[in-house]
Amino acid sequence: MTAATSTASPRPSVAARYYELCKPGVVALIVFTAVVGMLLASPGWIELPLLLSATLGIGLSSASAAAINHLLDRRIDQQMDRTRNRPLARGDLGARQVLTFALILGLLGLGLLVWQVNLLTAVLTGISLIGYAIIYTVYLKRATPQNIVIGGAAGAAPPLLGWVAVTGQLDPPAFILFLIIFVWTPPHFWALAIFRRNDYAAVGMPMLPVTHGVPYTRWQILFYTVLLVLVTMLPYLIGMSGLFYLGGALVLGIGFLYYALRLMVDETPGLPMRMFGYSIWYLMALFAFLLIDHYLPDSTPLLSGPML
Repeated sequence: MTAATSTASPRPSVAARYYELCKPGVVALIVFTAVVGMLLASPGWIELPLLLSATLGIGLSSASAAAINHLLDRRIDQQMDRTRNRPLARGDLGARQVLTFALILGLLGLGLLVWQVNLLTAVLTGISLIGYAIIYTVYLKRATPQNIVIGGAAGAAPPLLGWVAVTGQLDPPAFILFLIIFVWTPPHFWALAIFRRNDYAAVGMPMLPVTHGVPYTRWQILFYTVLLVLVTMLPYLIGMSGLFYLGGALVLGIGFLYYALRLMVDETPGLPMRMFGYSIWYLMALFAFLLIDHYLPDSTPLLSGPML
């Protein structure tokens, strides 16, 4: 046995390959924000069967979209350092296997939502699946440097889906939850795009740092970060959340602004990835503050009376 073979990493199991197709880290964040949307939509606790069915249905649908993304991006994935070890790109799975797996997950997820939750949640989830897996992956990603802004609508849907799963209708607070993630997405992703701009340039992907340069992208990150801090004040301003959430949102927003401002003047190569990592923890913590505030008995909103 040669040294090369003795130190080589073992091939992942079949189950691990399919699990990786689902982008579990991304799906976990999607599911978490969806669950928060469900709990915020209810004045008390949700019935467990509804909570489990909605969570599983949204999670399976999100995993289906992730697998379809792997399938449609397999050729460019093979050329990029960040993605060349994905199961389909490295040849661990075939295109037909991935398509079958994605269709099964999607049908199970949407079917469960229709059967156990409500039709509107299933329809909106299906639109989000198509928006990310087809419209964004096939067209927007390759058509415009504003791809992540326009395509961010699909990724911003989970808390809205969670809200609709409980209420059966679209209410203003649900759109505010949607808006928070929609505005969060560009600075979150553009930080990664700055770090990986050479990869995107090599495959002809018109990401903003490639088409407009890094300095311009930094300004856009700063603009969207300021907008994000303002948007995260809305739950407090409409009486949806109280002072506990407001304090948490302000502290988290200061941290985000720190990274955005530092990115304007600091050329440290690893800084964009540190901002990218912070942005993930930021969103999780922000929604955690929303959730905790919702169940605090002494939460004091600015506006009295029902939510707008």
